[in-house]
Amino acid sequence: MNIIKTIFEDVFVIEPSVFGDHRGWFMETYSDLKFDEAGINLKFVQDNHSFSVTKGTLRGLHYQLNPKAQSKLVRCTKGSIFDVAVDIRKGSPTFGKWFGIELSEDNKRQLLIPKGFAHGFMTLVDNVEVQYKVDELYSPEYDRGILWNDPTIGIDWSSQITPVLSAKDEKAPPLKDAENNFSFGY
Repeated sequence: MNIIKTIFEDVFVIEPSVFGDHRGWFMETYSDLKFDEAGINLKFVQDNHSFSVTKGTLRGLHYQLNPKAQSKLVRCTKGSIFDVAVDIRKGSPTFGKWFGIELSEDNKRQLLIPKGFAHGFMTLVDNVEVQYKVDELYSPEYDRGILWNDPTIGIDWSSQITPVLSAKDEKAPPLKDAENNFSFGY
């Protein structure tokens, strides 16, 4: 398992080692020991699985407020997505900046997104499945979102795809108006 740093100190790309032969392949998608060795100390408590029918389905940008904030380990197990993390920690030198990467069933990469970051993804093909681990249970009362196309963030989702959005995501506020109780360094 290869743990790769990104532009953010606590956001990592995880590349599992894949072992294949004439029967197929095997990979370890998570190792508590390897995460601990890399200084990543999380205890995952829930696994989630989503299915999106249409290319261009956009889910996000989502997060949960403290004290129910979530870290996520995201992977695409069918199809491909453009996965994004946005720093929403007040006082952070990278506040409002984003990192995006393609995750797919072929590249088997994962993205680790810590608390204090909003998360979203867009499907790049039809019939996509995404699975992710979280270290805090879903809490509707702490669930929040940021407008997916907030110009102050400037995520390049791809101008070739018209997004398919939920009513909730269409109405999300821009970052400057979003409820947010994250601070850098805490």
